[in-house]
Amino acid sequence: MADRLLTVDEAAERLGTGVRFVRRLIQERRIRYVKLGKPVRIPESAVAAYIEQRTIPSLQEARAARFGKAA
Repeated sequence: MADRLLTVDEAAERLGTGVRFVRRLIQERRIRYVKLGKPVRIPESAVAAYIEQRTIPSLQEARAARFGKAA
């Protein structure tokens, strides 16, 4: 099934930011987007990937990943 395309407003809402921030991400090509003539849409998967790439693990998660899980 195709990925849902979000408007800039919807992407900003999902990220909890303003529209200007999302437009800057697009301008700097820091997030994938689809250009449909003049309108721009952002795939839901691009928003999820942006969040995932910038999520900092807790110390507990980082230790578990580094040393393996303790029994």
